[in-house]
Amino acid sequence: MEFHSFEEWYSVFKHHRKKIFVSVVFLIFSIVVFYFAGNYVTERQGSVVSQDLILDQIGPYDLSFIFVWLFLAVIVTGALYPLIFKPHELPYTLNMFSFFLVIRSAFISFTHLKVPYDAIPSAFPWYLQALNFTNDLFFSAHTGIPFLGFLIFSKHHKGLSYFMLASSILLGITVLLMHVHYSIDVFSAFFITYGIYKIGNTFIPRP
Repeated sequence: MEFHSFEEWYSVFKHHRKKIFVSVVFLIFSIVVFYFAGNYVTERQGSVVSQDLILDQIGPYDLSFIFVWLFLAVIVTGALYPLIFKPHELPYTLNMFSFFLVIRSAFISFTHLKVPYDAIPSAFPWYLQALNFTNDLFFSAHTGIPFLGFLIFSKHHKGLSYFMLASSILLGITVLLMHVHYSIDVFSAFFITYGIYKIGNTFIPRP
Protein backbone atom coordinates (compact mmCIF):
# COMPACT_ATOMS: atom_id res chain seq x y z
CA MET A 1 0.00 0.00 0.00
CA GLU A 2 1.53 3.29 -1.11
CA PHE A 3 0.30 6.59 0.28
CA HIS A 4 0.26 9.75 -1.80
CA SER A 5 -0.87 12.10 0.94
CA PHE A 6 -1.02 12.44 4.69
CA GLU A 7 -4.81 12.19 4.50
CA GLU A 8 -4.59 8.71 2.97
CA TRP A 9 -2.15 7.56 5.65
CA TYR A 10 -4.25 9.06 8.43
CA SER A 11 -7.40 7.40 7.10
CA VAL A 12 -5.77 3.96 7.30
CA PHE A 13 -4.23 4.73 10.70
CA LYS A 14 -7.57 5.92 12.06
CA HIS A 15 -9.35 2.84 10.74
CA HIS A 16 -6.94 0.61 12.71
CA ARG A 17 -6.53 2.85 15.75
CA LYS A 18 -8.23 0.44 18.18
CA LYS A 19 -5.97 -2.44 17.17
CA ILE A 20 -2.95 -0.17 17.35
CA PHE A 21 -3.93 0.96 20.84
CA VAL A 22 -4.31 -2.62 22.06
CA SER A 23 -0.95 -3.59 20.55
CA VAL A 24 0.77 -0.62 22.24
CA VAL A 25 -0.74 -1.69 25.59
CA PHE A 26 0.55 -5.23 25.01
CA LEU A 27 3.98 -3.81 24.15
CA ILE A 28 4.09 -1.80 27.38
CA PHE A 29 3.01 -4.89 29.32
CA SER A 30 5.77 -6.99 27.70
CA ILE A 31 8.40 -4.34 28.50
CA VAL A 32 7.29 -4.29 32.15
CA VAL A 33 7.46 -8.10 32.29
CA PHE A 34 10.93 -8.04 30.76
CA TYR A 35 12.06 -5.36 33.19
CA PHE A 36 11.10 -7.44 36.22
CA ALA A 37 12.53 -10.61 34.69
CA GLY A 38 15.81 -8.84 33.96
CA ASN A 39 16.05 -7.51 37.50
CA TYR A 40 15.22 -10.95 38.88
CA VAL A 41 18.04 -12.50 36.86
CA THR A 42 20.45 -9.76 37.93
CA GLU A 43 19.65 -10.26 41.61
CA ARG A 44 19.85 -14.08 41.39
CA GLN A 45 22.71 -14.34 38.94
CA GLY A 46 24.49 -17.64 39.12
CA SER A 47 28.08 -18.10 40.18
CA VAL A 48 28.85 -20.57 37.38
CA VAL A 49 30.69 -19.39 34.28
CA SER A 50 30.41 -22.08 31.66
CA GLN A 51 33.18 -23.25 29.36
CA ASP A 52 32.43 -22.53 25.71
CA LEU A 53 34.12 -24.17 22.73
CA ILE A 54 33.87 -21.07 20.55
CA LEU A 55 34.50 -18.35 23.14
CA ASP A 56 37.63 -20.17 24.28
CA GLN A 57 39.10 -19.64 20.80
CA ILE A 58 38.16 -16.02 20.03
CA GLY A 59 38.14 -12.54 21.54
CA PRO A 60 37.01 -10.76 23.40
CA TYR A 61 36.87 -7.70 21.15
CA ASP A 62 35.21 -4.39 21.88
CA LEU A 63 32.44 -4.02 19.29
CA SER A 64 30.22 -1.83 21.44
CA PHE A 65 29.28 0.48 18.58
CA ILE A 66 27.75 -2.38 16.58
CA PHE A 67 26.29 -3.99 19.70
CA VAL A 68 24.39 -0.82 20.64
CA TRP A 69 23.67 1.13 17.50
CA LEU A 70 22.94 -1.62 14.99
CA PHE A 71 20.59 -3.19 17.53
CA LEU A 72 18.82 0.16 18.03
CA ALA A 73 18.64 0.60 14.25
CA VAL A 74 16.90 -2.77 13.99
CA ILE A 75 14.34 -1.83 16.63
CA VAL A 76 13.65 1.65 15.23
CA THR A 77 13.41 0.40 11.65
CA GLY A 78 11.16 -2.49 12.63
CA ALA A 79 8.75 -0.07 14.32
CA LEU A 80 8.90 2.92 11.98
CA TYR A 81 8.53 1.04 8.71
CA PRO A 82 5.03 -0.30 9.38
CA LEU A 83 4.05 2.91 11.17
CA ILE A 84 4.95 5.09 8.17
CA PHE A 85 4.34 2.81 5.21
CA LYS A 86 2.02 0.01 6.42
CA PRO A 87 0.00 1.22 9.43
CA HIS A 88 -2.47 -1.63 8.94
CA GLU A 89 0.43 -4.03 9.72
CA LEU A 90 1.61 -2.13 12.80
CA PRO A 91 -0.58 -4.03 15.32
CA TYR A 92 0.65 -7.38 14.03
CA THR A 93 4.29 -6.29 14.13
CA LEU A 94 4.08 -4.84 17.64
CA ASN A 95 2.18 -7.86 18.93
CA MET A 96 4.77 -10.28 17.55
CA PHE A 97 7.68 -8.40 19.11
CA SER A 98 5.77 -8.12 22.40
CA PHE A 99 5.12 -11.86 22.35
CA PHE A 100 8.84 -12.38 21.78
CA LEU A 101 9.67 -10.26 24.84
CA VAL A 102 7.25 -12.18 27.06
CA ILE A 103 8.62 -15.56 25.97
CA ARG A 104 12.21 -14.43 26.38
CA SER A 105 11.41 -13.08 29.84
CA ALA A 106 10.33 -16.59 30.81
CA PHE A 107 13.43 -18.19 29.30
CA ILE A 108 15.95 -15.93 31.05
CA SER A 109 14.21 -16.53 34.37
CA PHE A 110 14.81 -20.29 34.30
CA THR A 111 18.59 -20.50 33.93
CA HIS A 112 20.99 -18.47 36.08
CA LEU A 113 24.38 -18.72 34.47
CA LYS A 114 26.83 -15.88 34.88
CA VAL A 115 28.15 -13.92 31.94
CA PRO A 116 31.76 -14.84 31.03
CA TYR A 117 34.35 -13.09 33.19
CA ASP A 118 36.02 -11.37 30.24
CA ALA A 119 32.78 -10.09 28.70
CA ILE A 120 32.97 -6.51 27.45
CA PRO A 121 30.08 -4.48 28.91
CA SER A 122 28.31 -1.88 26.81
CA ALA A 123 26.05 0.98 27.82
CA PHE A 124 22.91 1.90 25.94
CA PRO A 125 21.62 5.49 25.83
CA TRP A 126 20.26 6.56 29.21
CA TYR A 127 16.64 6.17 28.17
CA LEU A 128 17.19 2.45 27.48
CA GLN A 129 19.83 1.61 30.06
CA ALA A 130 17.19 0.44 32.55
CA LEU A 131 16.47 -2.46 30.18
CA ASN A 132 20.12 -3.40 29.71
CA PHE A 133 20.93 -6.41 31.88
CA THR A 134 24.12 -8.44 32.02
CA ASN A 135 22.89 -11.94 32.87
CA ASP A 136 19.84 -12.28 30.62
CA LEU A 137 21.69 -14.88 28.59
CA PHE A 138 19.43 -17.56 27.17
CA PHE A 139 18.49 -16.77 24.50
CA SER A 140 20.14 -13.86 22.68
CA ALA A 141 17.81 -10.94 21.95
CA HIS A 142 20.46 -9.34 19.73
CA THR A 143 20.16 -12.38 17.48
CA GLY A 144 16.47 -13.17 17.93
CA ILE A 145 14.86 -9.76 17.48
CA PRO A 146 16.29 -9.02 14.02
CA PHE A 147 15.65 -12.64 13.00
CA LEU A 148 12.01 -12.20 14.01
CA GLY A 149 12.01 -9.04 11.88
CA PHE A 150 13.30 -11.11 8.98
CA LEU A 151 10.47 -13.63 9.40
CA ILE A 152 7.83 -10.90 9.70
CA PHE A 153 8.93 -8.86 6.70
CA SER A 154 10.18 -11.63 4.40
CA LYS A 155 6.90 -12.19 2.55
CA HIS A 156 6.15 -8.63 1.51
CA HIS A 157 9.20 -6.45 2.20
CA LYS A 158 12.25 -8.17 0.74
CA GLY A 159 14.75 -5.34 1.14
CA LEU A 160 13.90 -4.82 4.80
CA SER A 161 13.92 -8.56 5.46
CA TYR A 162 17.45 -8.88 4.04
CA PHE A 163 18.59 -6.06 6.32
CA MET A 164 17.07 -7.85 9.30
CA LEU A 165 18.66 -11.19 8.41
CA ALA A 166 22.08 -9.63 7.88
CA SER A 167 21.72 -7.76 11.19
CA SER A 168 20.78 -10.96 13.00
CA ILE A 169 23.89 -12.74 11.74
CA LEU A 170 26.19 -9.77 12.36
CA LEU A 171 24.83 -9.14 15.86
CA GLY A 172 25.09 -12.83 16.69
CA ILE A 173 28.76 -12.75 15.71
CA THR A 174 29.21 -9.49 17.63
CA VAL A 175 27.89 -10.81 20.95
CA LEU A 176 30.15 -13.84 20.63
CA LEU A 177 33.22 -11.75 19.86
CA MET A 178 32.40 -9.54 22.86
CA HIS A 179 31.83 -12.62 25.07
CA VAL A 180 28.52 -11.23 26.33
CA HIS A 181 26.68 -14.41 25.30
CA TYR A 182 27.52 -18.09 25.15
CA SER A 183 27.40 -19.87 21.80
CA ILE A 184 24.23 -21.75 22.73
CA ASP A 185 22.47 -18.42 23.41
CA VAL A 186 23.12 -17.32 19.84
CA PHE A 187 22.52 -20.57 17.97
CA SER A 188 19.34 -21.41 19.86
CA ALA A 189 17.94 -17.92 19.23
CA PHE A 190 17.24 -18.79 15.59
CA PHE A 191 15.28 -21.94 16.46
CA ILE A 192 13.40 -20.46 19.42
CA THR A 193 12.53 -17.29 17.51
CA TYR A 194 11.17 -19.35 14.62
CA GLY A 195 9.01 -21.23 17.11
CA ILE A 196 7.79 -17.95 18.60
CA TYR A 197 6.91 -16.76 15.09
CA LYS A 198 4.97 -19.91 14.22
CA ILE A 199 3.12 -20.02 17.56
CA GLY A 200 2.40 -16.29 17.46
CA ASN A 201 0.82 -16.60 14.05
CA THR A 202 -1.75 -19.02 15.41
CA PHE A 203 -3.42 -16.35 17.54
CA ILE A 204 -2.08 -13.00 16.29
CA PRO A 205 -3.98 -12.25 13.08
CA ARG A 206 -1.91 -10.98 10.19
CA PRO A 207 -3.52 -8.43 7.85
